[in-house]
Amino acid sequence: MPVSRHHHVVALLNDPQSPFELACAAEVFGVHAEVPARYTFEVCARRPGPLPTTAGYPLLVESGLEALRRADTVVVPGWQPPGGPVPDDILDALRAAHRRGARTVSICTGAFVLARAGLLDGRRATTHWRRTGQLAAAFPGVSVAEDVLYVDHGDVATSAGSGAGIDLCLHLVRSDLGSSYAAQVARSMVLPPHRDGSQLQYAPPPAPAGPGTDASLAPVLEWALTRLAADLSVGRLAAYAGLSPRTFARRFVRQVGVSPGQWLLQQRIDAARSLLERTDLPVETVAVRVGLSSAVNLRRRFRTAVGTTPGAYRRLFGEAATPDS
Repeated sequence: MPVSRHHHVVALLNDPQSPFELACAAEVFGVHAEVPARYTFEVCARRPGPLPTTAGYPLLVESGLEALRRADTVVVPGWQPPGGPVPDDILDALRAAHRRGARTVSICTGAFVLARAGLLDGRRATTHWRRTGQLAAAFPGVSVAEDVLYVDHGDVATSAGSGAGIDLCLHLVRSDLGSSYAAQVARSMVLPPHRDGSQLQYAPPPAPAGPGTDASLAPVLEWALTRLAADLSVGRLAAYAGLSPRTFARRFVRQVGVSPGQWLLQQRIDAARSLLERTDLPVETVAVRVGLSSAVNLRRRFRTAVGTTPGAYRRLFGEAATPDS
């Protein structure tokens, strides 16, 4: 959903509203002093006025459900109680916004609202890991993904717990405006620019300290990121870590949440996106620089990961095509 004008995001709030889940969307889509504005942000509720929050103070909400009629993206940032009743006029407003073409997004337990509106029927979706079983039981027509950070179908997207809501919102910014702009927003928030939606929602409990404790693989990841053009087989990565390939692969999944091959491909696609945005290098050269060997391989991998071709991506998000303000 590329943005050619200021894209209007509306967050639909409910009593009592979690301020943190609201802030996940407000911070990403709101104003950043050092980042050109590309979005406008508004909050609404069924009844305008003071809205209680889970933090004990009220929020003053000035807009009612009519705000959803002017939204390009609607965000439901949590819902209390999870799985609780949703008034029919809210469900009708969400369905109408979706039919009109607005992207509809949930953070954490907001997925229950999208499911009740029928927007998740026959689709994969996620929510906070403590609530995935409840969501699956309440809505058997939804394919609930228990361990992922977020699921994006383009027109509808859901995220896991609150922190994953930030990951989803940054992912949507990347989809709208490219990785360079998303990285500017992430830097302004002092956050890593991207976590893939397939990563695990939560890390396993740390092993007790001792001889058998897994050492961090961060040095291997940093080393690999400076050598994307090289042949980075599991064997070579394992050798750098001083581990057998089998032990390395097992430890990698445990610490990172995806296989070494999946992680490496994502880093190469991200590097290709950056080069396509910032340079006019031929696609063949980009492919070699990021370790995907040929333009044919890059195009195939890029289309699968991003949904478009490298050339089309460059025309849309290249610096020459992006206005400064």
